[in-house]
Amino acid sequence: MAQMAHKNGLPFLKMHGLGNDFVVIDNRQGGVTLTAGQVAAIADRHRGVGFDQLALIEAAADADARLTFYNADGSLSATCGNATRCVARLVMDETGADAVTLLTERGRLAAVDAGGGLTSVNMGAPLLDWASVPLARDVDTLYLPIPGDPVATGMGNPHCTFFVRDAGAVDLSTFGPEHEHHPLFPERTNVQVAHLVGPDHLRMRVWERGTGITLASGSSSCATAVAAARRGLTGRAVRIDLDGGTIHIDWRADGVWMTGSTAHVFDGVFTPDFLGGA
Repeated sequence: MAQMAHKNGLPFLKMHGLGNDFVVIDNRQGGVTLTAGQVAAIADRHRGVGFDQLALIEAAADADARLTFYNADGSLSATCGNATRCVARLVMDETGADAVTLLTERGRLAAVDAGGGLTSVNMGAPLLDWASVPLARDVDTLYLPIPGDPVATGMGNPHCTFFVRDAGAVDLSTFGPEHEHHPLFPERTNVQVAHLVGPDHLRMRVWERGTGITLASGSSSCATAVAAARRGLTGRAVRIDLDGGTIHIDWRADGVWMTGSTAHVFDGVFTPDFLGGA
């Protein structure tokens, strides 16, 4: 059972970035542990709260905070770009700072206030060789031997990006899981479908491993922008329109920067009975 932050239950925040929604639990004072079953119960949109990912904030000696991410099925995720932006905004609002550093399994991520209510996070350099994505064998990550000619990109988690005629016409409910579990991806993969709208402007939809269809995905947006630039479809700074809104990606020398809006929707408390029964 999760340890209680206080005797009346476990406090949490609900946040989202472009409709990519998160439960955020502040464990900077310690005392909170969650099982995979509890995470999955919280993710249930009928019997729990519902989320695409859960972010656990913990104290860090050499950064403003450390983040651990869970998918809706209770599995761990090494990175989550939109949740990182949400927590960065939360910490900046708490402290009044205009820049913070967050530790994730991906490494140290810098985040800044981009003005106008927008937050930017440097998601680090993309991983472009087959072993780092990772893939099951040595193949060209720019042209995967999979029907549809997708691109593989690592952003701390694996991505498989298909450039299609019309992203909106793809049935992601079947296309996504078929490719999430492709044998070329030993750790499963996030799946994106995208098409070119105009110069440096993409339309993208996403299937996230361990979660399913989401309205947006920060790491998927980064991966798609990198794939498009590598294919010569766009430059390195692009606008991406997702089901939940628009995000801006800039692949710079120091990493892939992601800029977009965030929202803190409400606060709540999980009861001991709920967590104990999960």
